Amino acid sequence: MYKVIVLTDPESADGFRLAGIDVVEALTPEDARKTLISLMNDDKSGIIAVNEDFMEAIDERTREKIDKIYRPIVIPIPSKKKVEISEERREYLASLIRRAIGFDIKLSRE
Repeated sequence: MYKVIVLTDPESADGFRLAGIDVVEALTPEDARKTLISLMNDDKSGIIAVNEDFMEAIDERTREKIDKIYRPIVIPIPSKKKVEISEERREYLASLIRRAIGFDIKLSRE
């Protein structure tokens, strides 16, 4: 069975642990990049959710590998400070969806 793993900063890690998710902490974007490559090569990794700040710092070669591989699926998760500081929540979520699936989706309540 494949695992869901969150790669994030120590400040956010406990919340994911409380939800029962495997968490790997990284202190710097460079540590996160090395850890992500290791997790991507682990046969047990199914989904790797990576702190968005760390994803932004990943080099082009690693991004290309993420785009080409079938498994694990690597997805960004919003960092705490970006959610607090960012534009309106709907716009922010729409930008995450657009980046993940390549389409614009308008989020609205009806």
